[in-house]
Amino acid sequence: MTTKNLLVELFVEELPPKALKKIGEAFAHTLRDRLNKAGLALENASLTVFASPRRLAVHIPRVQEVAPNMQQIQKLMPVSVGLDSNGQPTVALLKKLATLGLDVTAVPNLRKEGIESAQVLWYDSVVPGVSLAVGLQKALEETIERLPIPKVMTYQLADGWDTVNFVRPAHGLVALHGSDIVNVSVLGLTASNTTHGHRFEASVDPVVIKDADSYAEQLRTEGAVIASFAERRAEIARQLTAAAAKAGANLTPIEDEALLDEVTGLVERPNVLIGQFEEAFLEVPQECLILTMKANQKYFPLLSSDGKLSNKFLIVSNINPADATAVIGGNERVVRPRLADAKFFFDQDRKKTLVSRVDGLAKVVYHNKLGTQGQRTERVSKIALEVLQLLAKSDSKYLQLTNSVLSASQIAKADLLTDMVGEFPELQGIMGRYYALHDGFTVEVAEAVEDHYKPRFAGDELPRNDVGVVVALADKLETLVGLFSIGQVPTGDKDPFALRRHALGVIRMLVDGKLALDVDKLIDAAAQPFNGLAAEHRAALVTFIYDRLANALREQGYSAQEVDAVLALQPQRLADVAARLAAVRAFANLPEAESLAAANKRVGNILKKVEGEVAAKVDTGLLKEAAESTLNSALTAVKAQADAAFERGDYAASLQALAALKTPVDAFFDGVMVNAEDLALRNNRLGLLATLHQAMNRVADLSKLAQ
Repeated sequence: MTTKNLLVELFVEELPPKALKKIGEAFAHTLRDRLNKAGLALENASLTVFASPRRLAVHIPRVQEVAPNMQQIQKLMPVSVGLDSNGQPTVALLKKLATLGLDVTAVPNLRKEGIESAQVLWYDSVVPGVSLAVGLQKALEETIERLPIPKVMTYQLADGWDTVNFVRPAHGLVALHGSDIVNVSVLGLTASNTTHGHRFEASVDPVVIKDADSYAEQLRTEGAVIASFAERRAEIARQLTAAAAKAGANLTPIEDEALLDEVTGLVERPNVLIGQFEEAFLEVPQECLILTMKANQKYFPLLSSDGKLSNKFLIVSNINPADATAVIGGNERVVRPRLADAKFFFDQDRKKTLVSRVDGLAKVVYHNKLGTQGQRTERVSKIALEVLQLLAKSDSKYLQLTNSVLSASQIAKADLLTDMVGEFPELQGIMGRYYALHDGFTVEVAEAVEDHYKPRFAGDELPRNDVGVVVALADKLETLVGLFSIGQVPTGDKDPFALRRHALGVIRMLVDGKLALDVDKLIDAAAQPFNGLAAEHRAALVTFIYDRLANALREQGYSAQEVDAVLALQPQRLADVAARLAAVRAFANLPEAESLAAANKRVGNILKKVEGEVAAKVDTGLLKEAAESTLNSALTAVKAQADAAFERGDYAASLQALAALKTPVDAFFDGVMVNAEDLALRNNRLGLLATLHQAMNRVADLSKLAQ
């Protein structure tokens, strides 16, 4: 069978740069998979993905001109249903054959299989292999339909009548099998071997592609285009590093993978240039300047070795003139008004204090069921003080932070009313710190204003000081309790208020900060400004928090059994969870672990079947059997040892002490009938099991380790 390499390209108007990488990957892989399904391409064939601002393309090796014939076996129906007593086809069989494009003449060729009383009719056939033209046509249509397009355009074709839907208007289609054009059409376009290179720098137009293998090289040499997204991205990164070294000895371009991807989606032939602006603009907080350069102009700011912004920046141009002075000058003229706006906002904002802006938060709606940002600020302040009181019970130093916590929580949202944050919402908190320092607040309070949003994402740093931690906890708890109180619970992948992120933030602060705070007490404290939390909403929130913790722990490498065992008890101090997990892992490696876990599960099942709660107490005068006396004696000694270790936080020692119970527990279940006819005897034995269950499940629910 003839195989050649295949090249398919869609030439379009400028694609959305932020989505280009994803769309390009989807186009290539979906097309390859569809051809593979048709028998035309090899399974998991290596492919080369091309994606530039004006093209989506893929190179697939060893694609067949005609797919091999495929053996098809179809189950029809039981013989008793398809054939009557005379062996003639029934109406049901004829209808089934009709759906397959067959008639009564196919009946003699049907195959019977199975035992006499339950035979089934089968139809065996050979499906002719599809040609590349037919298979590629279908694959292209299905690929275009499945592309992850952020927003579809509807546009009119050249005939003036027909319209099609695609991410951007398409103007060309290339389909080459080796050097042969494949006769396919899509989006009103018929395949050819011609495409277009760079708008201004291509040496020829159109570019006539010789064969599938010469596509990338011809576009590079004749079209002045680096067609591969990955190659273009690597070239931009290389040029950025080289240009930064040229701009200054200790300068480096800011690291921003998303910006690098976006710029790669904007240019076909990258050329990195160095621009600069007046040093006077450096008086503005560098976060403002960096954001406006990145977000509005797609520039790469240059930072010194100590992380300070320089007055130089890098431009990724799409043209490569002999004299780039005009290009650099144009970009410098464009960025200057942006920086001037930032300076104006900064100067204007400082004319009014954050405290004077707080009253204005009463006019900003937070949620139509939860009131304004002003009301929210009051709730956060109250919760912060409650959290402070809880922390002070284990460390009196927190009482000294009362005034700072109150100040930080009251002005934390005030920068939302500033011009700078109005223009750049991403700077909320960051600008609050600058303005707080300008207003004379302490560094501790100013940092807390910025840090109360942290951690903002997975891996983000935690608040820098205790005041920031308290206000951040209060802010996140207020959000969680408030939204759960009105039933705004995340469902599926929908989480419009980022409650999962807020819960993980609370968890990280409690765990990484080793805070002596109980989950239940925190929720109760956060619920006070809402006049309490309904039982069902409270239960849902508690479950939500522990579910987030469970997911995070599994991602860290803990097994599902280990996590389930520890979190089944919903330990109140999340800072203890890591130690409990380590203890469970060590216990699971003991030779006695499997037997004790199974026994614990058995005890739990026995106790569940008892009506009412079984008291964990034993009357030694009712211990009749030697095995139960032995277990009670062993349990008394082991429980004291395990409890002492538990109280001092040595969870590993607490669990390992239980190993001594294996033999007496096994002997108890072998020789003692728990459900004795004598009620007093039965209740005493249940009390013994309840004591055992209590002793075994202080660190974790060991039954979760049972196979």
